Amino acid sequence: MLTFPNAKINLGLNITEKRPDGYHNLETIFYPIPVEDALEINILNEGNTKFRLHQAGLEIAGEAENNLVVKAYRLLDAEFNLPPVDIHLFKRIPMGAGLGGGSADGAFMLKLLNEKFGLGLTDEALEDYAAKLGADCAFFIKNRPTYAEGIGNIFSPVTLS
Repeated sequence: MLTFPNAKINLGLNITEKRPDGYHNLETIFYPIPVEDALEINILNEGNTKFRLHQAGLEIAGEAENNLVVKAYRLLDAEFNLPPVDIHLFKRIPMGAGLGGGSADGAFMLKLLNEKFGLGLTDEALEDYAAKLGADCAFFIKNRPTYAEGIGNIFSPVTLS
């Protein structure tokens, strides 16, 4: 299965305070934009590993275990004992630019696993899992313009015209 995690921009970002846990409380509007990565998973039928991660496009620093797509897989695997998967991630969203590329990849991985393996998770359940991955990951579950507060995890609907 193939999906295209998109980036987001922050409209009117207001940092309200720095928290003791290193995060910042904020007020912003998260707005999805059509800059996309590509993410594909297939069942891994060979070897004795739970996952294989193939990365292309923009370079991603660090170990595969720290990638949010792998963390998303491990999170759901711990509860649902998923089959081994072959993960292909093509990065186009720049890292560290505030566009949410890693967060989108993690959230879209949760949605992809839910669909591929028929887990039956609701958007609300997926948002709970996504919140465990990172501050703004949950936004990408519904992936529509949203007023965000807290560390980017408290959402209110917003209409833009």
